[in-house]
Amino acid sequence: MVENNYCITGKGITKKFKNSVALNEISFQIKHNELFGFIGADGAGKTTLFRIIISLMLADSGELKVNGFDPVKEYRQIRNIVGYMPGKFSLYQDLSIEENLNFFATIFETTLEENYSLIKNIYFQIEPFKNRRAGNLSGGMKQKLALCCALIHKPKILILDEPTTGVDPVSRKEFWEILGQLKKEGLTIIVSTPYMDEAALCDRISFMDKGKILTVDTPSELINKFNKKIFAVKTKQQFKAINDLKKYKFSESVNLFGEYAHLITNSNFQMRDEIKEIEKFLIENKHSEIDVKPINPTIEDCFMELAENE
Repeated sequence: MVENNYCITGKGITKKFKNSVALNEISFQIKHNELFGFIGADGAGKTTLFRIIISLMLADSGELKVNGFDPVKEYRQIRNIVGYMPGKFSLYQDLSIEENLNFFATIFETTLEENYSLIKNIYFQIEPFKNRRAGNLSGGMKQKLALCCALIHKPKILILDEPTTGVDPVSRKEFWEILGQLKKEGLTIIVSTPYMDEAALCDRISFMDKGKILTVDTPSELINKFNKKIFAVKTKQQFKAINDLKKYKFSESVNLFGEYAHLITNSNFQMRDEIKEIEKFLIENKHSEIDVKPINPTIEDCFMELAENE
């Protein structure tokens, strides 16, 4: 492992809580100036890993380097170069926007005025409300304030734990545009998210499930490697269709995606012939208004397939 090529390296990281294993010997490498995503459901281990990276928690075993620093012996250096935005809004609710920013700047022995250029593209959107208490802000404004506080000390690494959960779609889109701009400015950005559309915006992503890393790759390569047939299926009785399709003799997996079920099959049929087979099967199971069509896989299909195989 040539650590100079990487911003963060982890090898065999393990963390247990009583009878549960939060992280199970995971290994990963994150490049400098990369937008890297950890993707997984609640309980996958993302937050635990982030807390270990920023030295708020100790791993039970394994090796970890953050920009060359050891999180145990050199945690002060790590905290000076990392900006962290936790999943839950954790700023001071009774302080105003400006007071929160000044407080965090003071902790790092700087000032809002000195580093205003670092946050001005984000802060100008909330600056008109700088005297408003943080507890009275909307979800999108809280998100921008938290990001400004994470950036005020000019970090080299930005770590964001599910930053858009509970935020409206417009604010989510704006937030990812901001991340794209920060990456252009040279930051290494590590983000966790349960949203697969956000995963597609990362340079590389790591799928996590039950404390394990299932795979690490670019979004496009993950989709390119998906070499199974997949169909979108809808009938008048959709939930019955999902249960019935699990009994289809060539069915490998069935999952609900919006108004359609995604059916992965393992037959040797040509697409056109398999559509007829699926339609025939559904008619035999007394379904009507049947719609079956082949589709290209999504990142979510890739994740579901990996998780089920695991």
